[in-house]
Amino acid sequence: MYLNCHSYFSLRFGTFSEIALLELAIENKVDRLALTDINNTSGCLNFVRKAKEKGIQPVVGVDFRNHHQPLYVGIAKNNEGFKELNDFLSHHLHHKLDFPQQAPIFKNAYIIYPFEQVRKLDKQDFETHEYIGIAIKDLNKLKFSSIKAYTDKLVVLQPVTFRSKKDFNAHRLLRAIDNNILLSRLPVTQQACFSEKMLRIDVLKEQYDEFKHILKNTQTLLASCSIDFDFSKNKPSLNQVSYTGDLQKDQLLLKELCQKGLSYRYPDPDQQVLDRIEKELTMIIQMKFVSYFLINWRIITYARQKGYYYVGRGSGANSIVAYILRITDVDPIELDLYFERFINTHRTSPPDFDIDFSWKDREDITQFIFDTFDNVALMGTYITFQYKGVVRELGKVFGLPKFEIDKLSSGAYHASTLDSMSKLVLLYGKLIEGMPNYISIHSSGILISEAPLHYYSATNLPPKGFPTVQYDMLIAEDLGLYKFDILGQRGLAKIKDAIEIIKYNRPDHPPIDVHKIDDFKTDPNVNALIREARCMGCFYVESPAMRMLLSKLKTDNYIGLVAASSIIRPGVAKSGMMREYILREHDPSRKNQSHPIMLDLMKSTHGIMVYQEDVIKVAHVFAKLTLDEADILRRGMSGKFRSRKEFKEVREKFFANCVSEGYESSLITEIWDQVASFAGYAFPKGHSASYAVESYQSLFLKAYFPLEYLVATLNNGGGFYRPEIYLHEAKMSGAIILPPCINNSAYDHILHDKTIFLGFILLRDLDAKTATYILEDRMQNGVFKSLENFIDRIPIGLEQLSILIKIDAFRFTNKNVHELLWEAHFKLNGTPPKQSLPPVLFEEERANYTLPEFSRSHLEVAFQQIESFGFPLCGYYPLLRNAPKNKSGAKHLPHYLNKTIDIYGYLITVKNTKTHTGKHMLFGTFLDQHGVVFDTVVFPPVAAKYSIKYKGVYRMLGKVVSEFDFLSIEIHKIIKQDYIQDPRYA
Repeated sequence: MYLNCHSYFSLRFGTFSEIALLELAIENKVDRLALTDINNTSGCLNFVRKAKEKGIQPVVGVDFRNHHQPLYVGIAKNNEGFKELNDFLSHHLHHKLDFPQQAPIFKNAYIIYPFEQVRKLDKQDFETHEYIGIAIKDLNKLKFSSIKAYTDKLVVLQPVTFRSKKDFNAHRLLRAIDNNILLSRLPVTQQACFSEKMLRIDVLKEQYDEFKHILKNTQTLLASCSIDFDFSKNKPSLNQVSYTGDLQKDQLLLKELCQKGLSYRYPDPDQQVLDRIEKELTMIIQMKFVSYFLINWRIITYARQKGYYYVGRGSGANSIVAYILRITDVDPIELDLYFERFINTHRTSPPDFDIDFSWKDREDITQFIFDTFDNVALMGTYITFQYKGVVRELGKVFGLPKFEIDKLSSGAYHASTLDSMSKLVLLYGKLIEGMPNYISIHSSGILISEAPLHYYSATNLPPKGFPTVQYDMLIAEDLGLYKFDILGQRGLAKIKDAIEIIKYNRPDHPPIDVHKIDDFKTDPNVNALIREARCMGCFYVESPAMRMLLSKLKTDNYIGLVAASSIIRPGVAKSGMMREYILREHDPSRKNQSHPIMLDLMKSTHGIMVYQEDVIKVAHVFAKLTLDEADILRRGMSGKFRSRKEFKEVREKFFANCVSEGYESSLITEIWDQVASFAGYAFPKGHSASYAVESYQSLFLKAYFPLEYLVATLNNGGGFYRPEIYLHEAKMSGAIILPPCINNSAYDHILHDKTIFLGFILLRDLDAKTATYILEDRMQNGVFKSLENFIDRIPIGLEQLSILIKIDAFRFTNKNVHELLWEAHFKLNGTPPKQSLPPVLFEEERANYTLPEFSRSHLEVAFQQIESFGFPLCGYYPLLRNAPKNKSGAKHLPHYLNKTIDIYGYLITVKNTKTHTGKHMLFGTFLDQHGVVFDTVVFPPVAAKYSIKYKGVYRMLGKVVSEFDFLSIEIHKIIKQDYIQDPRYA
């Protein structure tokens, strides 16, 4: 009887989930109802799935509204009708169009006009599929209206939006947030009527007792509706079935591509390689995953044709077919990666390739996918209200002053001191927290389906311009839609740009093939960087934590780096296995402490779980779970499925099987704890191997072309560290760093031999339009000859010109900055810049002024650079008010082992963390006076006493300690040093 029910997917309007709606229906003896969210279909799929579990017949539709003013409700008769409604809704969402006052003709959907809308339109003619909705509040008006004559067209349209007064209050707050106004000013037209509640079905029928034909019409309409989606365990995939349009042709093409690509990967393949290929092809064909491989192959083929760099990672690297097709660059034979982690007979969903592209190329790749395949959309995700945000929003709605909102948001308050208004904010903040706020785009997922995606939901069109479905990854997978992961990262852009810089900076150097990974793996200079942890700027290995791990492991080979890439993950460290791995690396005899089964399963990692595959191994061999159950366990550990019924069942079976095997309960708990603390953060071995490949590419460039690589790093947004740290690294590698120059600089940083000209992008206050004018004019008319020549050619105001002068961008004139500033003032005289300037045929003679001699100290230059781009090129040590009292540096640490050292350090980065008891501690990384990096640890008692927050030079006292020959300082005392006063204002 309920044809118009709202969940909280009626964004900033509804107040409870689609599951809560079904529970409400059960409570009120309702066995059939329609979910019709406002201009949204996000909840429909899960509503259909859960309704069947609860014994309710689901119906779905859309409540179409303009600016929250009701127009009509669309009800899908069947799946085709749902698609029609989604087509209509999506068209208007994409083009940001208001819905028409009257709905179009639908073949498989009903349209119900609310009573008041019929009166407003004076609508008298109704199509077969059109009805008039009568809410309880309309019944008295109906008695005196001519509309009552349409006996066959009247149906119950009692909206359901609330369960209680609390829901109604939350609804009004959401509407005030949506309208960005005080609650007291919320118009009645922007909120629902309090009567929009669900009544027991017998009570509802009593309300319409005088109009029994309305009840009959409603029952007939509902009975004619049936929507169905297959959520069963063995459901077929809804992804695109065939790449060529013919399954047999798909299989032949895949085999042909493997034959053609074999010689590239294996010039002289042995029988092991050939057998592996045959085994994988048989399994891929049997499991009907051929099109998935071919679609990914088409995507990366396009990328190679365009010269785009990419990395295929994830468990897809376990496949030799993927390696031969060049989807991945990891040799599964070399690393003993078993294919069953990627595809096995228990797997019903398509395998998962994650393909990384340069952040600059990703959008074009996405556009190619949309242009190439018929049914494509981005995966959606829900951005929910978070505690701090919703408290701030509610504080504004209630009209609280900012300081009160800040206090509530931060949690820095005592409940006993709060007034009634603040308590209401917290009360409703908890209620609204977790509700969807708006639909966004999944970070990487793209759907390529066999049928049009509007069969499953409407689509939005976010600013990026690609249609996006209105549901998330979990619902999609449950339905049988599996995403293609197309990701963007900066590491690949750094590699590609470094190659381009090498081409122009070293034109005589032979071309570099960064895909010759086998050569890099055996290069002693590259491996030396890993062993000595000199990895600044290099993909995935540059962070202080990774540098520390590499130093402790003394890793100097590819296999070791693969392991390190997974060991660094939080789960391994949390379980204590990272430290144990290092111990066993240095003392192999410790591995005998492992249970024999664990040691046998993980020989190459000393009996320690390092990769996701290890979870499956332990579950399958140790706990005797099937491979299918083991994979459920692995997926459940990620947190995405931890609450699922099937995960809980597998967990119980894990313990039961281990007891049956006769294991000690302490051993069972120990192994489970390792799995539980580790699996959710672990990488597949193939994924770690893929990361290691990209690390080796960047390490090769860093080893042989450090300046080119570091400039590319800067031009792609850096990495783990601030730009100044990469410039310092370049300086330590022999670079000369010069501030921007109007005749030599570009928008990005550029390299001439060993000189880096900083780009205009670094100047905080320089308008991008001004930089574009400069570069375009210089390209067309040549270098600038003088300040006057520059002013004649570039439409620029005094403020923007002053930015360039102060940073010494006109140093080619050999004039003092102060003199140039005076000239700029005289010549521009406060006149606003013109939008464009015509070419100057004859240079205008300008008056000459006699100016006094000016001087500018190196300290003024340094402070101007801090103001202009955030740091001085000379470093901060020359700016200290008091010069360092000693020359201690990182090179002296070995001499102070287990002793106290007095040392100065410029803060590079700090990592705040907590001990297992919840106390605050931190790790700090610093540059010494000589430009060398050293590391520190600050334990809770010292962390509570001293503050290390802001970049600057600190003087510290601490004990030098060593762990696996990695030296660091346990700080006892640390004080930030003061700078001299800025001489420009002294």
